[in-house]
Amino acid sequence: MNEEYDVIVLGTGLTECILSGIMSVNGKRVLHMDRNSYYGGESASITPLEDLYKRFNLPGSPPDSMGRGRDWNVDLIPKFLMACGQLVKMLMFTEVTRYLDFKVVEGSFVYKGGKIYKVPSTEAEALGSSLMGLFEKRRFRKFLVYVASFEDDDPKTHEGVDPRKTTMRDVYRKFDLGQVVIDFTGHALALYRTDDYLDRPCLETIKRIKLYSESLARYGKSPYLYPLYGLGELPQGFARLSAIYGGTYMLNKPIEEIVMEQGRVVGVKSEGEIARCKQLICDPSYVPDRVCKAGQVIRVICILNHAIKNTNDANSCQIIIPQNQVNRKSDIYICMISFAHNVAAQGKYIAIVSTTVETSDPESEIIPALELLEPIEQKFVSLSTLYTPSDPGTESQIFISRSYDATTHFETTCDDIKDIYKRTMGVEFDFEEMKRKRTDVFGEDEQQ
Repeated sequence: MNEEYDVIVLGTGLTECILSGIMSVNGKRVLHMDRNSYYGGESASITPLEDLYKRFNLPGSPPDSMGRGRDWNVDLIPKFLMACGQLVKMLMFTEVTRYLDFKVVEGSFVYKGGKIYKVPSTEAEALGSSLMGLFEKRRFRKFLVYVASFEDDDPKTHEGVDPRKTTMRDVYRKFDLGQVVIDFTGHALALYRTDDYLDRPCLETIKRIKLYSESLARYGKSPYLYPLYGLGELPQGFARLSAIYGGTYMLNKPIEEIVMEQGRVVGVKSEGEIARCKQLICDPSYVPDRVCKAGQVIRVICILNHAIKNTNDANSCQIIIPQNQVNRKSDIYICMISFAHNVAAQGKYIAIVSTTVETSDPESEIIPALELLEPIEQKFVSLSTLYTPSDPGTESQIFISRSYDATTHFETTCDDIKDIYKRTMGVEFDFEEMKRKRTDVFGEDEQQ
């Protein structure tokens, strides 16, 4: 422990594990520590089920109807991977995919007037959807064709739109799209949590819709993937990558002090020993005096013994409740997975509701989502404060990740990873830098 490292990483959340993997691949000497006895930090998957009951201070142990406790792997933070998104790209470039198995999520749904509908995202689905009337379908189809052929560097495809100046509101107006279509396009295709995007330049929204469509085209049922055995497998996969490249991992290590000299980090003290470093990457829980509060997220883990109604008995799906539908500023999300993903006992489903808190009574804010899930066998409610770093870390060389937000995909997490990479390395993030530099036969041949 009393050694010198280039980078010390505190916390084994996904953000931290990906960064330690990249740093190790790039030849940095990395020490990675966590005060917990398990990987994943805030983004862990909890097993067995008894541990989840303890974590949420529920009295007694799970009833026999829940099956074997060790058949459960329950994510604390619900998210899916976009099939063509940045996290999948990171998994492919680092070859961490070889440690994981994925399943395609079976459907994406949107809420309108108390009912749920499949999200139409292809021309054929748009024409068959009961979300819109006949003329609206034709206009929406025209809009989808426009987005699909749009190329940022080819003005001929812009049809008079300036992608850096024209607002998305004006693009919707150009295609004469009504409020319902705008709602599900912005929230279920572009995956915005609020309507702030409407008055910003349209390029980002068009790119987001293209990402959704391309991800959907890859596997067909939905644009989302989910790893067997739960999201906790992701940080472990990247931790393994780091270890192959010489990274040192220590779990169950209490962090006593972050040692500073003249305003810069020089090491971390644990159990009386000091490991020295040039840079520190950590999650907000290790440096409460260096972060600011940026809102709260409520998450409710619901155990069900049935598929969600009106989803064609899907064993996995996402449901988005656009804020306009329930008079809110931010969307409510439902992620549902099940025994089919080796995260629950046979015949059981896990639906996790999440949203950004807007009132002093967060539990009443998610009632529309819970109503879609009835009957619910057991609920686990958590309220998390979102933290962001209070400074970029240039002076102190302490680089802090952001808390995981209410979105149901990892795109914002990947943006944070790229931002921290840029601040620590002083250069723009490049996926090529993640490529392995040595062979690793099935992960066993670690030191060639």
